Amino acid sequence: MVFNKNIYCAEFIKRPNRFQAYVKLNNEEIMVHVPNTGRCKEILVPGTTVILREENNPNRKTKYDLIAGYKEDKLINIDSHIPNKVVYESLKEGKIEKLREYKNIFREKTFGKSRFDFKLLNEQNKEYYLEVKGVTFEDDGYCMFPDAPTERGKKHLLELIDVKNSGRGAGVLFLIQMDEAKSFSPYDAMDKAFTEALRKAYRSGVDIFCYDCKVSKNYININKKVEIIL
Repeated sequence: MVFNKNIYCAEFIKRPNRFQAYVKLNNEEIMVHVPNTGRCKEILVPGTTVILREENNPNRKTKYDLIAGYKEDKLINIDSHIPNKVVYESLKEGKIEKLREYKNIFREKTFGKSRFDFKLLNEQNKEYYLEVKGVTFEDDGYCMFPDAPTERGKKHLLELIDVKNSGRGAGVLFLIQMDEAKSFSPYDAMDKAFTEALRKAYRSGVDIFCYDCKVSKNYININKKVEIIL
C-alpha cells in the first residue's frame, strides 16, 4: 500500500509515554503521536532518523504520526494500524496462497463473544477467521513477537482454537513490518504465556502464517513467507 499523505524525516528525541514522542523536524522540537503501544526500544533511540506521516486533523493534539524508524540501515514500520490494511490488500490480491479460495472478505467480525480481524468466506460459504499481528522486533534478521507482554494476544490465540474446534477455519498471520527477515519465533523471554498459547494453537490445527514486507518511507507491501520456528 502507498501512503497518500505527506511524509517527512525527523530526528527522534524521546518517548515519555506509549502514545507520545518528541522529535526534531526542521530544527524545531515537536510532539508527535506514536501509533504503537509496544516498546520499540531498539528502534526509537535518541538521534535516530524516524518517519512522520502528516495527518492535519484539526481535532488532534498532534499534527504527525511517527510511523517508522531506522535501525542502522533497516527501515522498520511501527504503525500498528498498518498490518490489517496490508493484509486486507493482500487477501484481495490473492497473495496469501492458502487463503486464495476465500473471495469474500469482511473486517472486524465476531465469532461467539470474540472479535477477529477478518472473517473470510469461500464459494461454499465455508468460514475462516483470521487474526493479524504486526511484528517490529528483530535481532540480526531474527524476528519475534511480542515485544511487550500481551494478555489480549494470548486471548486471541485461545479463541482461535475454539473457532477451529467448531469446524471452521482459523489462523493467525504475523506480518513482519520490515524486509529481509530470516525467521520468526514467539518471544518466549518476553511473554511465556503467549508462546505457550501459540504452540497450543498450532497443535490444535490453527494455521500460523508469517510474511515480511517491502518497506520504504512511502509504502509498505507484503513480500515473502518467513520461516516459523516454534
